[in-house]
Amino acid sequence: MSEMNNEFEQMLDETLVTIHNGDIVEGTVISVKEDEIVLNIGYKADGIITRNEYSNQSGIDLREMVKEGDTMKAKVMKVNDGEGQVVLTYKRLAMEKSNERIREAFENKEVLKAPVSAVLTGGLSVIIDETKIFIPASLVSDSYEKDLSKYNGQEIEFVVTEFNPKKRRIIGDRKQLLMKERKKLQEELFARIHVGDVVEGVVKNLTDFGAFIDLGGADGLLHISEMSWGRVENPRKLFKVGDQVKVLIKDIKEDKIALSLKFEDQNPWLKAGEKYGIGTIIKGTVARMADFGAFIELEPGVDALLHVSQISKEHVMKPSDVLKIGQEIEAEVVDFNNEEHKISLSMKLLNHKDQKEETTEKEEAPQEEEVPQEEEAPKAEEAAVQAEPEAAPETAEAETSESDAQDSAE
Repeated sequence: MSEMNNEFEQMLDETLVTIHNGDIVEGTVISVKEDEIVLNIGYKADGIITRNEYSNQSGIDLREMVKEGDTMKAKVMKVNDGEGQVVLTYKRLAMEKSNERIREAFENKEVLKAPVSAVLTGGLSVIIDETKIFIPASLVSDSYEKDLSKYNGQEIEFVVTEFNPKKRRIIGDRKQLLMKERKKLQEELFARIHVGDVVEGVVKNLTDFGAFIDLGGADGLLHISEMSWGRVENPRKLFKVGDQVKVLIKDIKEDKIALSLKFEDQNPWLKAGEKYGIGTIIKGTVARMADFGAFIELEPGVDALLHVSQISKEHVMKPSDVLKIGQEIEAEVVDFNNEEHKISLSMKLLNHKDQKEETTEKEEAPQEEEVPQEEEAPKAEEAAVQAEPEAAPETAEAETSESDAQDSAE
């Protein structure tokens, strides 16, 4: 009986494979749990792949990755884990294969594509067949980006610039691809644009002195002085990053493009001569002041000078003594130079004319005639005479003589 058992065990051993640590085996999935896969590898013990040895991705459900009956290859880590099971790894085998693939891409400078698996403090992490590749923040984009969270889960292209799997140091670079593409677009852009063209762009960055507009291949500078015919205090009050704008190409010097929003058909000086001729009374706002005078904004893009000597007939040391920024004033245009875009105003002259007109009006106003009080007396006395016809002749004659005397005096 014992001989038969020995023969049976010998025959069984002959049908089973022999495995060692490091061997690559192939098996069939006979059971799947959330965190464990059981493989029949043709050995006297089944092979076990835990979740940690299946993938570098944390928290995955293995039931969603494989199913019973699937065929898998894995690498033997331990022939016996102490409980009679064979410990296998799937991710390390996949990593070895991907390392070879990445090595070839590194040597051939091949462009790789993979989704971003994690956004780290200093950059991005992507995974190709369980091999992690780190892309530093400085190599993610061709411009500085403070927040990289938008790349999470996004599929990106890159090249491997450093490959050292033994030290687990594999570095990717996306920036050089973007710069290469941008250079191509830049050449195409400069070939088709000219000074005077109106083009569309997107606000890429804002500073205190202007806005950088992405024209699709190159950035142009829209200086704060070119944003409006009027004054602009801060570009951020007019634009925000991402805004689409139509701009005028003002100048091109080598790889620098100067932009403007001052379209000539909107130039307020085109009709300034009709509005602000000499002698015109205007209203304006004090925009800024200097020791020699105040600059008055008549409309956006049209300023006039109110010299300190023309503010008042009284002596004024400096404009700020009697005026303030934002104050509305009324003045007369005393000089207009359309070629040099200069207008001179005078408040003093206007005030002098106003005072002169008031004086003239007073002199020309009709005076009311005053009726002397003495004139009333004869009328009263005459009425009294008529009311008393029976009076004595002497009295009547006396009253008549007094009345005649007053009439003569008048």
